[in-house]
Amino acid sequence: MPLQLRQICLVAETLQPVIEDLTEIFGLHPCYVDPNVAAFGLENTLMPVGRNFLEVVAPVQSNTAAGRYLERRNGDGGYMVITQADSKATQLAARKRAQDLGVRIAHEVTREDWHLLQLHPGDLEAAFLEIETDNDNDFTGRWMPVGGRGWEDKVDQTRTLDFVGVALQCTDPKALASKWAGIMGVTPNQEGDDYLVPLNNADLRFTGLKDERGPGLSAITLAVVDPDAILSAAEQRGYLGTAHHIDIAGIRWHLERES
Repeated sequence: MPLQLRQICLVAETLQPVIEDLTEIFGLHPCYVDPNVAAFGLENTLMPVGRNFLEVVAPVQSNTAAGRYLERRNGDGGYMVITQADSKATQLAARKRAQDLGVRIAHEVTREDWHLLQLHPGDLEAAFLEIETDNDNDFTGRWMPVGGRGWEDKVDQTRTLDFVGVALQCTDPKALASKWAGIMGVTPNQEGDDYLVPLNNADLRFTGLKDERGPGLSAITLAVVDPDAILSAAEQRGYLGTAHHIDIAGIRWHLERES
């Protein structure tokens, strides 16, 4: 598959408490703070999840896109699906397909060999979609949003291994899955009432609306090796919901045990 789910971005009203919760519960460790997000009125922290990343951003000034998103969804939640392409050609093909589908480009920038393409959430309903590429296009190594390299010593898989899936709730799962899949050049698969869009390492699951918060990135499934430790830590911090799911930062976290 030519696209890797390399990073998920969450948005929070206040950054540090969410970072502390994610660290204590899932055993993740901060690895990078990106100074470039200040241009958007934000602060952030990134943490490796295996060889991929979880980012949390929070507004530090008024009238930001992230702040408006917090208002629209009535609190913290999922914000961006960030992928890495296996080649520049793959990224450019996705860019053309997005334009052919009438999806606007929200932000695009090139820095040396790195090119970021961000597609507009107003046209994608549930989240930003970002597709990035650089000269390496290494799905397990260099990643420019964390400064390239230098993050590997922060990887800790004692509890949490990797992303398995992301759920995006919306008004018409079939139509939205078809749009996202059309951009990515893949075929969506139906599973009950849901539609799955496959990436190299995870599935994007498009579901109907599960709550009154409206469309958005609503759930993340993690491959884990120690679910008992995670659930215990979540319970101690008051985030354990029914059916052993975890609610943090407006996201429902599901665990899949891996040996």
